[in-house]
Formats: sequence, structure tokens, C-alpha cells
Amino acid sequence: MELQALPSRIGQVRRIISAQLRYWHLDPLIDQTALGVTELLTNVHRHAQPDKSCTVEIELLLERLTVSVHDHDPRLPTVREADDSSTSGRGLALIAAVSESWGVRPRGDSGKVVWFTLPAPDRTVRPSTLVYGATTDGPFDLSGLKHLEGSPPSTARSAAVG
Repeated sequence: MELQALPSRIGQVRRIISAQLRYWHLDPLIDQTALGVTELLTNVHRHAQPDKSCTVEIELLLERLTVSVHDHDPRLPTVREADDSSTSGRGLALIAAVSESWGVRPRGDSGKVVWFTLPAPDRTVRPSTLVYGATTDGPFDLSGLKHLEGSPPSTARSAAVG
């Protein structure tokens, strides 16, 4: 998504990304991702020149979530040592602490991309209950089933959730 990295837009981007992660069933990654994207967009807002326009992308590939922010400033960011009284300067250190990996890719005169990755949790759904009356006719061999006297044999169907 393309946007101006303004404080009023950062909350909107967090909500959009959170909704996408819920759609992908990656709810455990929402807090880390929201924190990381907030830091990256704040850096664009505070430091990027000549403008504050940027593009945010999220990608799920090979069980890794990658979040990247492209801006138009070719200057590369640096990790700074912030002392206890500093009110800024911890953004990239924070991203390094909460992510699996992070980095910067220059894009020549057209800016840079700052990115971070998070490992996707196991998304295998294990059914806790069975749902009856569902979806398939077989193939089943019912010849070995016994049924009550006087009642015709019936076909039962079931499916597991997931």
C-alpha cells in the first residue's frame, strides 16, 4: 500500500496489516508486526527526504512473514546507541530485538527498502471435535457392519474440521 508516512496514517496501516494477518491466521504475529511497521513508518516520517511517501508491503513466503517499507530517500539508516534519557533513536534496535532478521536494501537514487522478517507459527489446524453430517459418500465398505434387526442399513457421513 502506498501512503504518506504521517502520524495520522500509521494507526490505519497497523489496522490494515492486523486485519490481513488475521485473514492469514497469523494472529500471534500481530503485535510484533504492528510494532515493527510503526517504527519503520516513524523513521520515514522523521528522516526521509525529499518527501514522506512510501510503500508498505507484507509477504508470506516459505513460512516467513516479511514486512518492508520503501521510501524515496537514498540515505541508509544506522542503528544508534540511545542512552537512558533519549526520547528517540531506538527504532532499529527495537526491530532487531523483535524480529528474526532485518536489513536495508539501497535502490540507487530512488531510495531504499527497510525490511524485517518474522517466523510464521505452525498454521496446521488440528480438529478438536468432529462435525457430523458432512461432505462425502465414500468409498466405504459397509458389508462388515451389523445393523439392528428390522432396520435397513444406513450410510453415515462425517468430516473433521480443518
